[in-house]
Amino acid sequence: MNFTILGALEILKDDRECTPKAPKVLQVLALLLLRANHPLPMSVLVRELWGDHPPKSAVTTVQTYVCQLRKAIEEVDTATEEPEYLLTRSSGYLLRVSPEQVDALVFQRLLGEGRRLLEEGRTDAASKRLGEALDLWSGPCLAHVSRGPLIEPHAVRLEEQRLHAQELRIRAELLLGRERESIGELRSLAMEYPLNEWFHGRLIHALHRAGRRDEASTAYRRLRLALSEELGLEPSLELQTLHQEVLGASPAPPEPRRRPRGRPEGSVPLATG
Repeated sequence: MNFTILGALEILKDDRECTPKAPKVLQVLALLLLRANHPLPMSVLVRELWGDHPPKSAVTTVQTYVCQLRKAIEEVDTATEEPEYLLTRSSGYLLRVSPEQVDALVFQRLLGEGRRLLEEGRTDAASKRLGEALDLWSGPCLAHVSRGPLIEPHAVRLEEQRLHAQELRIRAELLLGRERESIGELRSLAMEYPLNEWFHGRLIHALHRAGRRDEASTAYRRLRLALSEELGLEPSLELQTLHQEVLGASPAPPEPRRRPRGRPEGSVPLATG
């Protein structure tokens, strides 16, 4: 049996799929998978589902959701010799799985291996391993699952790890001299992350190296416009210098980063979160 969360949340075995449809049951499953092999107290499940204002029947309702989840797992797992997956503990529940059964755990293992291979200078192997990690993603983490106060930070962390894996793989491809081959992917990433200067910088550099100066300059102007409109900032010194190289001119003094619109001079931005 396998569980996927890097995209749609699914319970799979061979070609069979029997994922619960009820939104709250999906939330319970998602949190159990994110905390796989660790006890999950009832209080944590209640907070995820209802925040700070749970109904009086919260504990009973969670127990009902867990029963529905057990039934869904049993419908897929028909082999009696398989170990029990969803265990009851004194304070709550535990989902017991092998790391190879959850795509997020496989992704994290492959990401770690790819990072280590890159540090060791085994660039080609690193690129392949990171590609395998990224291939596990089929969409946004836990697509179509409501994110409460506990699921949200776990999902955001996984999405940040996906972004890191993409950066590492691009770095490996560029080290292997595959700049031209990376242009298509870099365009896609620059569109997906319009404020990410690292992806834009690599795209501009690859286009410049490929002799596509007009496209490189257009990519820079697109980034500059996005940063100005969204953050009131200019591109970094590194990107301004790169743009001057694209234009074939001597690097000019960098334009200062502007303060976001509406912020008084000398003020300190309020902390968020």
